[in-house]
Amino acid sequence: MTEYNRSWLIPLRFVALLWVIKVIEMIFHISFAGFGIRPGENFGLIGVLLAPLLHGDVYHLLSNTVPLLILGTSLFLLYPTVAYFVFFASYFFTNLLVWLFAREPSLHIGASGLVYGIAFFLMTIGLFRKDFKSLAVSIVVAFFYSGIVFGVFPITPGVSWESHLMGAFVGIGCAFVFSNSKRLERRQNEQVRRY
Repeated sequence: MTEYNRSWLIPLRFVALLWVIKVIEMIFHISFAGFGIRPGENFGLIGVLLAPLLHGDVYHLLSNTVPLLILGTSLFLLYPTVAYFVFFASYFFTNLLVWLFAREPSLHIGASGLVYGIAFFLMTIGLFRKDFKSLAVSIVVAFFYSGIVFGVFPITPGVSWESHLMGAFVGIGCAFVFSNSKRLERRQNEQVRRY
């Protein structure tokens, strides 16, 4: 299987899992939303693991499905040596920060924190690395997803802007940490030699 074909497998499998969970909820007329992040509550810690898997309705899930597939595939295709870490950091660290710092009482569900983590990694890696490929990726992602920047502000009632903000912080942090990564440089050098 080529690298291109592998790059969409993780995002596709993850999105498939999200839809399986939503279909189970719909078939059995149940909701797992109670297992989301409840900031500051001990039971709410389970949401650090489960919140990105849970969505309020089909529209909520659809709004995360397309960016997860596009941005996730871009991440694994363009930065395969660090993609797993960025993905899981955007998943877990974002949720942990939401549990620690989000307003109380509240309940946070959905994969948008993960989306923001990946998006902000891709949008800022070029600013830190300053090589042509990374800058081009950052410009393209920023062009198509610039609107998500407004999601980090408490503008829309019922939307977890904290998840968006924490995801943005984690994504920018990952971009900074990996901007000088030897693994990333080694991979890019291998790609240059291959062509």
